[in-house]
Amino acid sequence: MIQQTREKFITLFGKEPLIVVSPGRINLIGEHTDYNDGFVLPAAIDKKIVYAVALNNTRKCNVHAVFTNETVSFDLEHVVPTPGWINYLMGVVYQLQQGNYPVEGFDCVIAGDIPVGAGLSSSAAVEGGLVAALDHIFRYGMSRMEMALLGQRAEHSFPGVKCGIMDQFANLHGKKDQVVRLDCRSLEYEYFPFDFPDYRIVLCNSMVHHSLASSEYNVRRHQCEEGVKAIQVLHPEVKSLRDATLPMLEAVRTQLPAKVYDRCKYVIEEIQRVQDATTLLKAGDLKTFGQLMYATHEGLSSLYEVSCPELDFLVSLAKEREEVTGARVMGGGFGGCTINLVRQDKVEEFRSFVTDRYQQQYGKAPEIYVTTIQNGTVINTDTADFPDERR
Repeated sequence: MIQQTREKFITLFGKEPLIVVSPGRINLIGEHTDYNDGFVLPAAIDKKIVYAVALNNTRKCNVHAVFTNETVSFDLEHVVPTPGWINYLMGVVYQLQQGNYPVEGFDCVIAGDIPVGAGLSSSAAVEGGLVAALDHIFRYGMSRMEMALLGQRAEHSFPGVKCGIMDQFANLHGKKDQVVRLDCRSLEYEYFPFDFPDYRIVLCNSMVHHSLASSEYNVRRHQCEEGVKAIQVLHPEVKSLRDATLPMLEAVRTQLPAKVYDRCKYVIEEIQRVQDATTLLKAGDLKTFGQLMYATHEGLSSLYEVSCPELDFLVSLAKEREEVTGARVMGGGFGGCTINLVRQDKVEEFRSFVTDRYQQQYGKAPEIYVTTIQNGTVINTDTADFPDERR
């Protein structure tokens, strides 16, 4: 795909491009905790967006998307929200302009194999890849964290998704064969080896398309904020659900709508699960780690209500299988994928079982991806190792 993207660029624009590979991400545990100042445990994966980019000495940006076979152009003097995939790129350009970073016209081909709407954060891959490319071309000297924060602002301002920092962070900071625990308040992070050679990370795509820009995502965020305000009456030191405890929440339960209580209870418990999960990784205890994943799914389904019948069914199938140590819905929810930890020697049996049962139940086959943990966004992948914080 990298070579095909380069060749397409040369065919369209007649010059040699800069190549950037920008991965999707998984999150082993810690869902909907990032915008509550909590902890997350993501990793970059082998599904990716590929960019080919070069300057064109104009004030126009011309972008060809291989996945839709269309070319869209926009003027740097008129960068405004626009429907479709181009909105994510324009959001990055707009935020660079707002930050007084110089942007000149460029030509670009974008391709990828991250399934859209599967919960693998294709949007953050699009954002991270472009900001890394432009940082390299224009020598902004941005740190990886600055790039991630800019991508987050782009998603807030153009698609209008009030996402936390996790997706953009994982896209730009991933390391091969390691997961990273990010403190979403301090932005401090620590890597943990995911060293379980007998297991594979298997993603089961429900084929139910989700949109994080849907109102439900932002509703969840507002409900969490409502819970914090109630807790603050008794505990003014609480700034977010990161600071709250279950006893604090119980003390204001009668003052909260039932759904707001449920949302907050899930987040408080999930923040603790991430902490417990890293302890288990250090101890090499993948079995108990998997039980935490099942607990997360139950919370996402019954308390946070971001699952759907198809995702619940996929997790129930995983629970039937001895080779699966843990499974849950991954990503924003409302569709997309489940993430499963499956014994390597049983992956094909698991794939066949899930495909057959899901097709019987819903009349369509799920897509199954056996994925690996890879580096974050890289420039010119023929020579690039994991980039340090400066690049």
